[in-house]
Amino acid sequence: MSAWATVLLAAALGYALKLAGYLAPPSLVEGPRRSRVITLLPVALLAGLLVVQTAGGADTLTLDARLPAVVVAVALFALRVNFLLVVLAAAATAAGLRALGWAA
Repeated sequence: MSAWATVLLAAALGYALKLAGYLAPPSLVEGPRRSRVITLLPVALLAGLLVVQTAGGADTLTLDARLPAVVVAVALFALRVNFLLVVLAAAATAAGLRALGWAA
């Protein structure tokens, strides 16, 4: 399958999934427990993605300059710092550690 066919298929599947969400009956999402799960599911998925991208290697746990950068970002988020400053501080932390030769 060519790259364009793959992209078009993925776009069509994404659109169909979005349409299925709009067509779902309200009874599927009503209720306090379901509502809470639906609300927290994206947070859990993003947290898992963050961990895999930060510390996941091919077959082993990889600890490099990304981990301290994420720790700095989490600390600044806890202090309610502006998002742009959080990104800049995390990037500077990773760049500084890599410049020092730590876990490049």
